[in-house]
Amino acid sequence: MGLKDLFTKKPDRFRQLLAEQAAKTLEGVQLLEQYVRAPSPEIVDALRRAEKEADELRRILIDELNRTFATPFDREDIFGLSRAIDDIIDYAHTSVDEMALFNVEPTPDIVAIVKLLADAATEIHLAVLRLSDHPGVAIEHAKRAKSLENRVEDLYRQALAHLFEDVNTVQDVQRVLKLREIFRHLSNSADRGDEAANLISDIVVKGT
Repeated sequence: MGLKDLFTKKPDRFRQLLAEQAAKTLEGVQLLEQYVRAPSPEIVDALRRAEKEADELRRILIDELNRTFATPFDREDIFGLSRAIDDIIDYAHTSVDEMALFNVEPTPDIVAIVKLLADAATEIHLAVLRLSDHPGVAIEHAKRAKSLENRVEDLYRQALAHLFEDVNTVQDVQRVLKLREIFRHLSNSADRGDEAANLISDIVVKGT
């Protein structure tokens, strides 16, 4: 790679990769939503593949960062947004993996939380798509994603309270422990969505 290439900006490439990551993450969260509504081994396998494909996109983006001196916006923001988006699908994957491993039937609380996560992933995807041409619209989508994360946290606390309402046997305790771990993964996924939304807003503000 020559000196000219080192200083050449690649704005389209970074935005493209972030958009591809956000799309793959949305696909993964939608698979999570399908699973909690109708669990099946096929959905587990599909989400595992999506998570691996998302990891590959992140590896490519990091490689581009390492090879490019000038970036369309702060390279730390690019790295952080990529990581946050990737973490969303990582936690979606671990949620499904553990539900399948522990043979846990999705509860109404899980279904409700995952629906909000899917809505938030949609907003993050749209925000990334609008970053270049319509930054003001990107911020609006980021705000909606943050609002959805707040609703997830409210449901998360309610769900934990519900878990301990009827605990009488050892089997009940085991079920509570399994579900609590799954709820924790879902909450972590929402937290990463909130982080992604914050970074999108930061990118827009720095660019104005």
